[in-house]
Formats: sequence, structure tokens, C-alpha cells
Amino acid sequence: MQADTYIPRRLDDQWKIGFWDVDVAAPIVLAFFIGYLSASKAAFALCMAAGIAVSRWIARLKSDKHPAFALHWLYWHLPVNPATAMRATPPSHIRRMVG
Repeated sequence: MQADTYIPRRLDDQWKIGFWDVDVAAPIVLAFFIGYLSASKAAFALCMAAGIAVSRWIARLKSDKHPAFALHWLYWHLPVNPATAMRATPPSHIRRMVG
């Protein structure tokens, strides 16, 4: 009774849309949706160009950083609300830590 067991090597990978990480592909998807709602070809092309530019900017920004860099950036720069507040870490407005 020898069975081939599959042992996954990467449990904590980022979510993907095709070949791209979600945080890189999200601006293109959002721009596609907004461009589709505009109902004109020029506005659609403009929205897609803006989405691709923002996506490339995000990809370059996080190129040599931690895979969850975008989540960390959002945590430190967005205001705290009950849905995003964490109990084990201090609030993001407290920048000095002692210890």
C-alpha cells in the first residue's frame, strides 16, 4: 500500500489572476470595468492605458520587496476601521515602538 502523496511546497503564495498577483492585476481589472461602463471606445482605451500604467507602477514598486508588500503598505497608510483592526499589533498611527 504505497501511495504517492503530494506535498505542497508553497502554501502561502499570493493569490493569482492568470500569471499575475492580485495586487498587480486589480488595477487593470478595475480599469477594464470602468472603461466598459463608459460606453465609448476612447474612454475605454484611456481607462485601460491608465490601468496598465498603474499596474506597472505597482509591479515596479514591489519588485524587490516582500511578497505581501502591498498589504503591509495598505495597513500602514489606510485609516483603521473595525474590519481591518488587528488585536495583536498596535494601531498603524503609532510609529514608535519600544522594545
